[in-house]
Amino acid sequence: MSKRNVLLAAAALLVACALILAVGCAPKETTTAAAPAAAAPTEVRIGIVAPITGDAATFGISTKNGAQLYFDQVNAAGGINGMMIRTFVEDDKGLTDEGATAFSKLIDQNKVSVIVGTVMSKVSLAGAPIAQSKGIPMISPTSTNPAVTLVGDYIFRACFIDPFQGLVNAKYAINTLNMKKAAVLYDAGNDYTKGLAEVFRDEFTKMGGQIVAFESYATGTPDFNAQLVKIKAVNPEVLFLPNYYNDTGLIAKQARDMGITAQFLGGDGWDSDDLYKIGGAAIEGGVFSNHFTHESTLPAAQKFVSDYVAKFGGKPDALAALAYEAAMIVVDSIKRAGSAEPRAIRDAMATTNLDTITGRITFDATRNPIKAAVLLEVKNGAAVYKTSVSP
Repeated sequence: MSKRNVLLAAAALLVACALILAVGCAPKETTTAAAPAAAAPTEVRIGIVAPITGDAATFGISTKNGAQLYFDQVNAAGGINGMMIRTFVEDDKGLTDEGATAFSKLIDQNKVSVIVGTVMSKVSLAGAPIAQSKGIPMISPTSTNPAVTLVGDYIFRACFIDPFQGLVNAKYAINTLNMKKAAVLYDAGNDYTKGLAEVFRDEFTKMGGQIVAFESYATGTPDFNAQLVKIKAVNPEVLFLPNYYNDTGLIAKQARDMGITAQFLGGDGWDSDDLYKIGGAAIEGGVFSNHFTHESTLPAAQKFVSDYVAKFGGKPDALAALAYEAAMIVVDSIKRAGSAEPRAIRDAMATTNLDTITGRITFDATRNPIKAAVLLEVKNGAAVYKTSVSP
């Protein structure tokens, strides 16, 4: 082969090798599969916090029963937008530190999207900042202290607030009973009782009444003799007792034994069958403001009462009714939000406009419900409907 041909063959070979290398090194065409769509959630996690044990145990048990009853009914009907409700229940024992621990556990460990609870204002004030800081909406069924929802925009309640209860009681004393001299005896260590006492005092005075005694006691006190001696000395027509049922029953007995004949008035903290067991005949004739009566003629209320009796064997109190109502609001909010995402639930809850077992409910700018109150009278060891008072 001539030198020229050898050079041509070598050149051709180099070109061929270059082509082979180019083809071999070229990136291969690949087909990227689309990422699978995220599966829709099959459950929504909801926390329930209540004092199931401790001094306010009857409140907590009623609250747990009322909320769980509605959530169970929703699950039996197929859930919310295809999601089943999974509840996590925590006992705060009526103590602030236990309440804070319960809220943290539900949020951090159980990963709940929303919390129903808790009952006592002082415990809600311990849990609400935790829920707010972590962006988890909570709705207290029964915490009436105005400060609760002022914690932040994730905090709601299903009950009317202390100023309204104080106003209702003051109006009833002045306008219906025509009584102008009142005394107040309250638990100074409880945000609920202290707030209600102060509002009653202020409203009663504005209406022309006179507060002749404004006495307090330390939480857990079983003997109210020192305060009642002072109250008897000024002979009030009305004795306002904005306390829980256990203290109220004891105070009523000690007051009557001492010869105090004043009309007893109080708030929703009286609402327990144990009030009548503790107070006995002494509490007969007492009148208290409340959120619900099982004597309501609303069809939704009557169905709730019937379902509750069938499930638990006794008629529901206001605690059970408010927890049931709070659960209704939560489910409605999740349904309208179309999501179990906490912020979406919060946004939907703020625009609630729902028919419930106490009537139609909406929220004001500070997430307090706009609704009516009822006054109940203790007769023959039971609370009997007396009248309703609108906002």
